[in-house]
Parts: sequence; C-alpha cells; structure tokens
Amino acid sequence: MPISGFPEWLPSQRMIEQYVLDKIRSTFELYGFAPLETRAVEPLETLLSKGETSKEVYLLRRLQEEEDGAKRDDQLGLHFDLTVPFARFVTENHGKLQFPFRRYQIQKVWRGERPQEGRYREFLQADIDVVNRDTLPFHFDTEMPLVIGDAFRSLPIPAAVIQVNNRKVCEGFYRGLGLADTAQVLRTVDKLDKIGPEKVAAALVETAGATDAQAAACLRLAEISAADGSFADRVRALGVTDPLLDEGLDELLQVVETAGEHAPGLVRAELKIARGLDYYTGTVYETQLQGYERFGSICSGGRYENLASVGGTRFPGVGISIGVSRMLGLLFGQNALTVSRSVPTCVVVALPSDDQRTACDRIAATLRKRGIPTEVAPTAAKFGKQIQFADRRGIPYVWFPGADGHSVKDIRSGEQVDADPLTWSPAVEDLNPEIKGI
Repeated sequence: MPISGFPEWLPSQRMIEQYVLDKIRSTFELYGFAPLETRAVEPLETLLSKGETSKEVYLLRRLQEEEDGAKRDDQLGLHFDLTVPFARFVTENHGKLQFPFRRYQIQKVWRGERPQEGRYREFLQADIDVVNRDTLPFHFDTEMPLVIGDAFRSLPIPAAVIQVNNRKVCEGFYRGLGLADTAQVLRTVDKLDKIGPEKVAAALVETAGATDAQAAACLRLAEISAADGSFADRVRALGVTDPLLDEGLDELLQVVETAGEHAPGLVRAELKIARGLDYYTGTVYETQLQGYERFGSICSGGRYENLASVGGTRFPGVGISIGVSRMLGLLFGQNALTVSRSVPTCVVVALPSDDQRTACDRIAATLRKRGIPTEVAPTAAKFGKQIQFADRRGIPYVWFPGADGHSVKDIRSGEQVDADPLTWSPAVEDLNPEIKGI
C-alpha cells in the first residue's frame, strides 16, 4: 500500500532519475567538487538549532526503547537537509581537509511536511557547497548559479530561472527603516507568495512592531525584480540608507552581472526571496522551472557565515541544493519526461530451443563484453512471441543465432542483416535508452 510522501518510481522513471543524477554529478565534477556522503542521522539538538524545523524532524529510536529512557540530548533525528550534516562533518574533519573545500553530496533527506504534488517526506537532494577557514571570498557566491545553470542545461527539462537575493539588502533596508527585529521581518516577508501582501503587512505590524508605513516600505522592496543591475537603482530610489544595505546591493550586483555574462536570462534579482532557514546570512537562491512556477522552488540555497565553527575558528560557506525528487515528481506528473524503452536492454538473443540456451548465453556474453546491453529470451517460444517480448519493452533489436551464421533484426523497421557478435554494433542512439522532454 502506498505511503503518502514516500515516492517509489517505476523502473522507467528510475532510469530517467539515474540519467538526471549522472548529468548533475558530471557537471559538479567538471567544476571540481569532490563527492561526499554523510550519515542519515544527527543529534536532535544539532537539527533543532538550525532553523524552524522542529515540526519536520523525524526521530529515530528502537522499537523496544522506553519512551522516557532517552534524554533529549541523546536522541537522534533523520537529517532534513544536507547542509547541517555537512557543516558537522567539516568541524569533525577540518584537520584532514584542504580549504577551500568543495564538495557535492547526493542523498536522501526526510521532512515531516504535508505531502502534495512535488513535495515529499522522503526525497533526494543534490548539493554543492564551498567552505573555507575564517573567510570565504565572495566570488564563490557568484559561481553557484553558473554550476546549476550548466547542470540544468544538460537536461531535457524546461528552462530554469535562478532567483537571487541577499539578506544584507533586506536586513539593511529594515534596519534603515528603524525595524529592530529584522529576523522576524524576514520570516514574515518570506510568506508573501503563500499569504499575499495584505496579510504580510498585517503580520509585520502584529509580530515585528512595524508601523503601516514601515510595512508598506517592506512590501515595496519585495516588489522589486530585475534580470539586470537596474534593481539597485530601484532600491536606492526608496530613500532608505544603511551600510549593510549598500554592502548587500554590491554583492547582489556581482551575482547578477556574472551570471548575465555566463548565461543571459539564467539569474533574476528577486528581492522578496528570503529563505526560511535561520543560518543564511547573505546571498540566497531559489530556482523555478518555466511553466512550473506555481509549484515554487526546485533548487535553493545561500551563504552562511556561522553554521560551522571549532573553538575560535569559523568555517563560512555557500551552497545550493537541487531538489531532485521534487523536480522529477513535477515533471512526471505532467508526463514531461519520457524514456525510449522500459529496460536498459538493447538486444534480445532469440532462443531457438531450450538445449541451445548455453550457446545463446555465449552470444549475449560476447555482446556484453563489447558494452552492448543484452539479454537472452526467457523461453523458447515461437519467434513471433519472442519478438513481441522485445517489442513490449521497447527493445530495438532481436538476435537470431544460426548454425551457418547469425542475423539481427531491427524490429521497428523490419530490416534484418547478417551479423557477427564480435563486430556488430547497434546505432549509437539505440545503445542506451533515450531520455526526452516535451
């Protein structure tokens, strides 16, 4: 029986997922990120200290463990993202790492959210992060969208737009307005898409101590959106001044202009973006697929200065995470990705009779050694049924062994030619299943 929020893909969908992961992984490695995998669990106190996630954490305990037997600081929870365990890994292994440390991580994570289309309780994420000792140069913030842009362009998916903001812009602006609780303002403005401007304005007055005029100014800032550097002039035209605001505008301008040179249209300054987790301190990213904007972000992240430290040494970082399961779930839901066959097999070796299975296995082994995915027909049925077996799975070729030589048939065109397992090769595009987008 299906369990809500815990997706299980069909084999054809899993092949698409593996193809997507291979493309993402190869792009990450092209940029020099090294692979890492961390444990699935973290101490509960570690998980609860990194943002408003207490309602989402899954606890881990033994069936026979007494309810009151474990202290809270001994409890373990499944990680809800990959950044928190990465930060813990860095602090525990900093003496063995070379900095700046660039890593990618592709793993399952768990969140006790309300399941809906494209949003799951168990899902796969693909993260990249760069951390350094003491200070991290800002150019790493500008690199993150370039990596993600290249990864997405390698996939048969709709165009992606990375929305970027900088928390220093927001916090500096709020501070310049005279609002002291900038964190509360950020959290409230981050709900803009969910509850709308009127409710956000009311919440700012109620929870952040804003006047109606201050709330209106916060909303005017959140309305600013631009694909070029013009956003900075629009922010300054609001008449608010603060040193942190100036610093944030300069940083955000670097991200937008660098991305515009690398891939025009990839990045858009969107000043309503805040990100819900408390550990972000500067640049923040959210990504939408064109045509799927109503579902929200499928790739997000940002800069964090204080997530990891050992003694007096800090390890600031910047990272971004692709919600692989989320993205694929949305695309599968719209039948926007297809695979040319439901199995990896390229060739079925027909079985004339059961006593010839050993000979057929040898033919299959020869083709496999040459990198051609091959299987032998399951039974010595009539050749018509064996062809049907291949056709139902989308397998393009059937191999017919013979005492005086072999032949192979392209069952799509009906063309049949003499063939030698030592030399015959399928068309390049037939060797592996082909993934296509609509």
